[in-house]
Amino acid sequence: MGRACAWLLLQRGHSVLLIDPGLDGQRDPSSGSKAALGVLMAQVFHRNSGRAWRLRQRSLELWGQWRQQLQAQGSALPWRHGLLLLASTPEELERQRQLVTSRRQQGFALELWEQPRLDALAPALPIGALGGLYSPADGQQDPGPALAALLADGLRLGLQTCCDQVEHLEQRPGGWSVHTRCGENLEVEAVVLSAGVASSALLADLGHQIPMEPVLGQALELELPLPTNWRSACPWPGAVVWQGLNLVPRASSKLWLGATLEPGDQADPAALANLQQLCGAAPAWLQQATVVRKWQGHRPHPIGRPAPLLEQLEPGLVVASGHYRNGVLLAPATAEWVADQLDQGLQTSLQTPS
Repeated sequence: MGRACAWLLLQRGHSVLLIDPGLDGQRDPSSGSKAALGVLMAQVFHRNSGRAWRLRQRSLELWGQWRQQLQAQGSALPWRHGLLLLASTPEELERQRQLVTSRRQQGFALELWEQPRLDALAPALPIGALGGLYSPADGQQDPGPALAALLADGLRLGLQTCCDQVEHLEQRPGGWSVHTRCGENLEVEAVVLSAGVASSALLADLGHQIPMEPVLGQALELELPLPTNWRSACPWPGAVVWQGLNLVPRASSKLWLGATLEPGDQADPAALANLQQLCGAAPAWLQQATVVRKWQGHRPHPIGRPAPLLEQLEPGLVVASGHYRNGVLLAPATAEWVADQLDQGLQTSLQTPS
């Protein structure tokens, strides 16, 4: 969120300072961004209206524009189009049928794939799939290259950076003071707070009670057993979603699998072991796959409020956090919302006599 907001604000002519302790390249085990798998579920979203629906559709549109802009500056943003959302119960399959009908009325080209078509795919899908909802417009955006591209192009546009952690925010006449762990006191006109779960403590010091909790997710990269690969006569049409778990084909014979949903910030080894088994639905090739690497991160989950948290709490204090499981998907629409809020606030301040 921070890099997306910074990049868009720079494009709109603002001076931006990005404060992020992860700028030194050190791996933060709690980072949600670098732990994400980047599956973008927009058109397969179960709702037809409301804020969440609008944010998803706008983000999907903006991601297409952002990829073109960043690639024009020499950044490669791997994008795998297509998403197959599997149904495991008759009730879920019926909901998918209804969604296809409503989406077609909205002009979206969703397809319902019956079981015989799923059975023809290779490698075999999770055991028990009764059908699937296929969206050619949804897909998977690699988070790592996207983070790197936003930062690199931001620096080209004049982004200032501070590799530190914010300890305290203080309102001052005409703006804000940002106090960091290393003792710096930075004077700024406005603050965009995208610090995940840590946002809650910073806001509590200012009298705003917006609690969030971490929900840990573990993920795996697997090497598929030979001769299993993604070059068969009938390969998968993109990322596959099974009961909330994402299976993302990678190069030739690799797969990303994740992520677990574990309340709190402590990883459960049993949850990771169960992940590769897909809770008993893993086909033989998946059970035989070799773990290449594993990783984890924290999703910031708002307590008692819908995700994400997009609010301007005070003049010059904008919160863009709590995206839970859709941080990569919602980054562009969030950045656009933040930039609009700050642009409107700046215009108002210019029109108001001092």
